[in-house]
Amino acid sequence: MAESFVLNTGARIPSVGLGTAKTEPGTVGEAVYAAIKAGYRHIDCAPAYRNEKEIGLALKKLFEDYVVKREDLFISSKLWSGNHAPEDVPEGIDTTLEDLQLEYLDLFLIHAPVRTNKGAVRTAENYITLDVPATWGAMEKLYDSGKARAIGVSNFSCKRMEDLLAIARVTPAVNQVESHPGWQQMKLRELCESNGVHLSAYSPLGRPGSPAFTGPSFLSNPIVISIAEKLQRSPAQVALRWGLQMGQSVLPKSINETRIKENFNILDWSIPEDLMSKFSEIPQIKTLRAEFVVHPQGIYKTVEDFWDGEI
Repeated sequence: MAESFVLNTGARIPSVGLGTAKTEPGTVGEAVYAAIKAGYRHIDCAPAYRNEKEIGLALKKLFEDYVVKREDLFISSKLWSGNHAPEDVPEGIDTTLEDLQLEYLDLFLIHAPVRTNKGAVRTAENYITLDVPATWGAMEKLYDSGKARAIGVSNFSCKRMEDLLAIARVTPAVNQVESHPGWQQMKLRELCESNGVHLSAYSPLGRPGSPAFTGPSFLSNPIVISIAEKLQRSPAQVALRWGLQMGQSVLPKSINETRIKENFNILDWSIPEDLMSKFSEIPQIKTLRAEFVVHPQGIYKTVEDFWDGEI
């Protein structure tokens, strides 16, 4: 298995990256440093995670210690919900670049189909109507400028992807979504693949222990456990390897150095085809339902509204 996938820009996105969502302050910098030393080359960030300054300090130290060069890394981040207005999009990336102490991003994503007025608290009642064509037009200008070497989206349903593809001058390079054996996203995967959009998976191990997590963990599913035992791997490694063989990059999150290394150790072995077919038998349950976007007076009255019924 290749250590990277080719994007529609011609650039390569590493197969395995480190997720940094909701990582406690004081721990994410050490995790980033440990991940890069373990072989990771993709770090996935976002202003919403409130830790980009700490990540920036870790990157600076990695460069100063000659562990890696900037050009060796693939750094992604996302547009904050309050910066969707076209005139605010440049400020969104500039703030991230300043915090990360970088001159460009390898990938810049619209974080979610969620928009607030600039400066407003990001709560369901404060969400306002999206104008994706206008926001995407500003994203395309960032791509033209070189500040973002690739642009894309996150948490976009099939319907939202179709609507975007219909108006985009620059085709999104990536759609970053929840995807794992317990929520395989086959319809969205097919749509993205047929349009040259790479699917990248956050929460590739599900979200056990997270407040937003609902339902049983697929890691305890007998099929996953059986395959892991046959291959003498952990259930987590099997789930991540499944993602790679399905053609998606994966972004596992951990601050534990041993687990960080274990999650990366999925490149030099594979799941045989007969065992890969077993994954289709796993019940599909979306774990990130995003109830936090729902409000009786908001633009999303139900989680089905937010996901366009794809839940």
